[in-house]
Amino acid sequence: MDHSKEITITILETSDLHGHVLPIQYADNSDNEVGLAKIATLIHQERRACPNVLLVDNGDLIQGTPLAYHHARIDNSPLNPMVMCLNELEYDAAVLGNHEFNYGRAVLNKAIQESEFPWLSANVVRKSTKNPYYGKPYLVKELQDGVRIGLLGLTTSYIPNWENPSNIVDFDFLDVMDSAQMGVRHLREVEGVDAVVVAYHGGFERDLESGQPSEPLTGENLAYRLCHEVEGIDVLLTGHQHRIIAEEINGITVLQPGHQGAFLGKATLRLAFEEGRWHVIDKKAELISVKDVTPDSGIIDLVRNHETKTQKWLDTPIGQTIGDMSISNPMEARTRDNAIIEFINKVQMFYGGVSLSNTALFDDQARGFKPNITVRDVVSNYIYPNTLKVIRVTGQDIKDALEQSAGYFAKYDGKDYKVSDEFSVPKPQHYNYDMWEGIDYQINISRPIGSRVTKLHYDGRPIDLQATFDVAMNNYRAGGGGNYSMFQGKQVVRELPTDISELLTTYILEKRTIEATVNANWEVVHD
Repeated sequence: MDHSKEITITILETSDLHGHVLPIQYADNSDNEVGLAKIATLIHQERRACPNVLLVDNGDLIQGTPLAYHHARIDNSPLNPMVMCLNELEYDAAVLGNHEFNYGRAVLNKAIQESEFPWLSANVVRKSTKNPYYGKPYLVKELQDGVRIGLLGLTTSYIPNWENPSNIVDFDFLDVMDSAQMGVRHLREVEGVDAVVVAYHGGFERDLESGQPSEPLTGENLAYRLCHEVEGIDVLLTGHQHRIIAEEINGITVLQPGHQGAFLGKATLRLAFEEGRWHVIDKKAELISVKDVTPDSGIIDLVRNHETKTQKWLDTPIGQTIGDMSISNPMEARTRDNAIIEFINKVQMFYGGVSLSNTALFDDQARGFKPNITVRDVVSNYIYPNTLKVIRVTGQDIKDALEQSAGYFAKYDGKDYKVSDEFSVPKPQHYNYDMWEGIDYQINISRPIGSRVTKLHYDGRPIDLQATFDVAMNNYRAGGGGNYSMFQGKQVVRELPTDISELLTTYILEKRTIEATVNANWEVVHD
């Protein structure tokens, strides 16, 4: 082949930014090597190096930080700060992620209306018409010398298993594989593009080398199947799992750039012209870290007003504590009852009007409450916009849920408590380990997974596995999220459409002073 006429194209991906613009940790405003301001510096560098750039955000953009929350829930009138940044950086497109739906349709619709780029998803459609809910399923971008790149957007179809039904009432989530087959074929045969990029807000369900399942094959993640069953893909942009991937899989260049803006994904395509058309002759994938990168001052200035309002809101005092409600060791907090988890459960029980509740310590950055509590303390510990549900379950369901949670721990090695591979690979899933109030239980991690619950009492007696119980939990768990299938389809006794973080704040404001209590109703032990 005569390669005398060639062109190089750079494809840049961000994914799972989760509201991170500034390189800070909101719990204490300490430095953090993440954020779109740092990513912006890298984008400018790449644009200077190559004139032919396709820039894509792969979803989970507008939720995840106090900045994002403040805009969505406290002051939604100005332009969305994340969208402002993407507009400024001249993104070509964004893909709908599952967390885009968390704040409801009005907030999402506003963000999309403010975007100067299209939001793509071939399989997120309007129920009534089965047409893509927001615009087109794909984008065709013409670059230098008439090279045409097709970009197809796809979103994990598992969203109805997590999301509040009211947030997705008019949406339908079609099969990802069918939508991919049709979309790629259309781009190749009808649009006649020279290369196809698929941006899929989803991850890998199988080990990249062995092909063995790496998680329950629920359909949440289908990237491995996309690589092996859909012909005509040159580049597959992935996300959702927060993994760090830059590889070739079955001839397809694959990227996944972590989360929060720690990396910029970059795929380089080289095309040559022959017999009247362009052909991809070489591809390469890489990830560019933002570590030690200077943040872009223009992006910082762009969100300054939003950030100032957010910081003022975060520092609003709401109450005080009596006793210690801090967390110094996250693993220790997950192995024996502690004041902050007990408090969250008590608040859920209070508003749910029940005597049983479960919750999680969502990440290892949670530090509990200081003696003087601010809004920052609440949203730093309860980081998701979950709402509260009360569902009716059986004693057997409770036992099965505890066994699922008990899988969080690796088998005891005689030295330390460790997180199992099932809850740490491909990404940490601290948010899927629940701790309960209202029952007394013991988990023995020297025992095999599935038979670790060695004590389970309710009201002082062994729990009746056939009896029914009303339990307060967040909407994600109530829908079976995190492989808690025993909760799927259960009767919803009560539903509060208010974010749990807001319920916690309201409770503290009304009480003004809260007391740290630990009734030691559960523990993790070993032989």
